[in-house]
Amino acid sequence: MIKSIQPIDLHWPTQDPFLFCAHHFDHYPAGNAKLGLEARHFAGRNMGSDFEAKDGFRIYHGKEIPGFPVHPHRGFETITIVRRGFADHADSMGAAGRYGEGDVQWMTAGSGVQHSEMFPLLHQDKENTLELFQVWLNLPKKSKMVTADFKMLWSNKIPKIVKDQYEVSLISGEFAGQKYFEAPKDSWASDPGNQVNILLVKLKANGEFVYPKRTGTNRSLYLFEGAAVTINGQEVLPKKSLFLEPNEELKVVAKGEAEFLILEGRPIAEPVVQYGPFVMNTREEIMKTIEDYQKTQFGGWKWQRNDMIHGPKIERFAKYPDGRIERPS
Repeated sequence: MIKSIQPIDLHWPTQDPFLFCAHHFDHYPAGNAKLGLEARHFAGRNMGSDFEAKDGFRIYHGKEIPGFPVHPHRGFETITIVRRGFADHADSMGAAGRYGEGDVQWMTAGSGVQHSEMFPLLHQDKENTLELFQVWLNLPKKSKMVTADFKMLWSNKIPKIVKDQYEVSLISGEFAGQKYFEAPKDSWASDPGNQVNILLVKLKANGEFVYPKRTGTNRSLYLFEGAAVTINGQEVLPKKSLFLEPNEELKVVAKGEAEFLILEGRPIAEPVVQYGPFVMNTREEIMKTIEDYQKTQFGGWKWQRNDMIHGPKIERFAKYPDGRIERPS
């Protein structure tokens, strides 16, 4: 049964244990020698906070290179799924990375971390299309002050379930006999009993996708691309989010090609007090977080620029706080 239907744009409504979901789809032009935009693209924008999709792209908080320069987090996790293009990561743990073309970065902010997320325009001779999802997953009270951590889920390791009528990328969870629980160790999603499922589904025209019923979870579906579908017999137009009852089988039938994201998980069911990039259980904890950040800067910023990027070479890598370098096989 469908509990609610809402329209979606950049930011999408979520249910516990999820806090936030954004779909970034930007058709950036060719980059310049600094991997950024030519100055002529800045006209008519609120530079430093550009969230209007003028000319098919946003610059966000970037000043020349699109993205999100250094900013702090505490008390939750970010899951960044880059379907097209590349993202550059740097953080106050000394970790860094460049990932994209289907890779996923899963970062546990825990007790506190600063990081930057930039979108360098690596191609100077053609368009730099970027498409990514960023999902915020809450941490339970017992895990809010764990040491910050991150993990790369390289695209070639993420299970792809390909059938005649659909294709599924299983970012987390269990579907069609496949299991993939690769979240960092302190994540709510690392315990299979919490049933945190994150699925990206491509459905062919006239294709049918069946998703099993569960108990004790919150289930959301986001129809972000393609044609209208029917969900358990009810027509749903594109660009919609749906909150669904999990205790009945879900059947999605496409009229034309369609793509959707499923977020599901057992709720944490604890108080949520949020102040921007900080998510705790009480107002007092938020005040303590602000005080801690003012005193420690969550380890400080070790990089030479606030919008850190990793050069013009098109390569994917992760550098962990212990200095270990990892690349997709």
